[in-house]
Amino acid sequence: MSPLRGPLMMVASMAAFAAEDAMIKALAARVPAGQIGLVLGLGGTLVFWALIRARGGRLFVAAGLKGAALVRNLAEMTAAMCMILSVALVPLSVVSAILQAMPLTVTMGAALVLGEPVGWRRWSAILVGFAGVLMILRPGSEGFDQLALLPLGAVLALTVRDIATKRLDPGISSLQVSGWGFFAVVPGGLLLLAIRGEGPVLPGALDAMLLGLTMTVGILGYGALVLATRVGAIAATTPFRYSRLVFALIIGVVVFGERPDAMTLGGSALVVGAGLYALLREMRLRRLSVRTAR
Repeated sequence: MSPLRGPLMMVASMAAFAAEDAMIKALAARVPAGQIGLVLGLGGTLVFWALIRARGGRLFVAAGLKGAALVRNLAEMTAAMCMILSVALVPLSVVSAILQAMPLTVTMGAALVLGEPVGWRRWSAILVGFAGVLMILRPGSEGFDQLALLPLGAVLALTVRDIATKRLDPGISSLQVSGWGFFAVVPGGLLLLAIRGEGPVLPGALDAMLLGLTMTVGILGYGALVLATRVGAIAATTPFRYSRLVFALIIGVVVFGERPDAMTLGGSALVVGAGLYALLREMRLRRLSVRTAR
């Protein structure tokens, strides 16, 4: 098997997610954000229900409403609400840049909640990454946009989701977890409609096709992500997650006419650099622990 397969699948996944975000942003000009989430959630749920059904299993079981699984599903719902609104209302370059802080927040959460060891070097990287996020947000300045807190909310919710995932019952299948993740978007979409006081609209033929394409691209991106993590070494594939920022910047500039300023670009560089350093440090520590065990 080619060593490039994992990284290429990761890049393909990130490109798909960036394209999905762009289509959601385009749709949100005519279709309520909550309705978009509702459609995407129902479509993804149906796909995973069919996959699980074909294997003789069940998607909806009591385990999804207990303990870590319940926490994960609630976090997924919150993240979906924040992400859909972020993509609809905030420049894609800003959304994607802030999302790159997630590996750092997961590392911090794993240390604080799960008790995983994190040395001073990775704590330093976390602080540098957070400084980058502050450069992008610029709280207290004239350039501060409160809507930019939405992707930050998504990062926090996704961090809770990933930490809860580590505590899931081993008997719960990956397909079930994925199906629950998509289904959690459904109540999130309904809540968005209620909170924003919007009602569903009947999309035109073009928007209906775009909704279907958005759902398809999102599912394919998810599939590519799973494949990348299974066929490629973590150290080889994970750094390519940051390619999503590159795709988002290109789409934002070319399609939506965004013009990221120097603070946004500089903050993005800090976040990505800190994340890569923390990842490389973690990989090095893992190799050392394996050698010591031998």
